Amino acid sequence: MKIYTNQTCPYCKAVKEELEKEDIKFINMDTTEHEVEYQIVVNLTGIPTVPTIEYNDEYFVPGRDFGNPQQLVSMLRSHADSPYKQSKRTFERVKTLNYNMGQAFQRMDQLLRQIETKLNIKENEHKSTS
Repeated sequence: MKIYTNQTCPYCKAVKEELEKEDIKFINMDTTEHEVEYQIVVNLTGIPTVPTIEYNDEYFVPGRDFGNPQQLVSMLRSHADSPYKQSKRTFERVKTLNYNMGQAFQRMDQLLRQIETKLNIKENEHKSTS
């Protein structure tokens, strides 16, 4: 397992400490020393953030894949190779992403409609008192 970090990142330090505490071995890849390799990872994930973890040919990025060091450790401990081809896994992930985006837009639309209704009520109240 490789973990891409930099020396000024406190979250990187916390993740590495948690991995060490759980006796999970890793190779630290400082992004300033391994710029080319890190850029390849960034080009692949589309997310230029640290710590990014490479484990069994998969990439785990904070925020996208895990919320805290303990969640990362739990994911790594329960990680199993998928019996499905990469294309099938990718297709399923795209469908899930599409679903989640649709749900988020629906929630945003509902909130905007609520705000619009409140603004219209206040505007009508203001007109009736003038």
